[in-house]
Amino acid sequence: MRTIRVGHSPDPDDAFMVWAFEAGRIRTDDIRIDLVPKDIESLNQMALRGEGLEVSALSMATFARVTKDYWLLPHGASFGDGYGPIVVTKEERPLDGLRIATPGEGTTAFAALRMALPDAETFHLPFDEILPAVQRGEAEAGLLIHEGQLTWQREGVRKALDLGAWWKAETGLPLPLGINALRKDLGSALGARVAGLLSRGIEEGLAHRAEALAYARKFGRGIPIEDADRFVAMYVNELTRDMGARGRAAVDEFLLRAGTAGVIPRGAKAEYAPQSRA
Repeated sequence: MRTIRVGHSPDPDDAFMVWAFEAGRIRTDDIRIDLVPKDIESLNQMALRGEGLEVSALSMATFARVTKDYWLLPHGASFGDGYGPIVVTKEERPLDGLRIATPGEGTTAFAALRMALPDAETFHLPFDEILPAVQRGEAEAGLLIHEGQLTWQREGVRKALDLGAWWKAETGLPLPLGINALRKDLGSALGARVAGLLSRGIEEGLAHRAEALAYARKFGRGIPIEDADRFVAMYVNELTRDMGARGRAAVDEFLLRAGTAGVIPRGAKAEYAPQSRA
């Protein structure tokens, strides 16, 4: 029995994608899938230290730094197609000269912010502390990821910039935010089997949406079921099922532009996992 640890962020969209394994819906034979929920910045840092799990959700910006160790899976990615991480302020005001709280240098949101506002002054907070810091006036502006992209309208703040909308206006493509990566040292044969199982898990969730959503809601940090459903719909879709040519073009464009901007290593290339089979 080979244990494969699958790291996923504790968010409704990632939880939705792995529900089938938690529910025992996927036959894995001699492979044991061990789900490991961790916040995305912890998963990013583990990969950067060479301590990454066999399969891990990673920020696209971090994947660019570990391409020698990881293949990119063509399924399981979260794209913001005209929407994405947002910058908010307590009162409507221009962002020029404001100090922006961000969720960490490893996040794609931070890389996109650096491309959109290269001169912005930033500092880092845990992602779930950013909105409260803006509300209390401790941060002049904050970069929101996860469910904050939905709940900000009820929290007395103003949206100053949507990075997914900015990216689509610049490129015409969706913004690749989070991806699933597969460690290359598994080898092609085992890697292809694991990739196939993960793809089947996503398909099972999409086929049994109500059950998968009920599980995913547990990871919503108290948000209403309507918000959890909307969040899953935003980030688990056809591009998640298979990013296809459009998704791969978005990945290539992100790596090129972010590298040119100096926010990821220049020249980073994505190698995709071996052909999936279960």
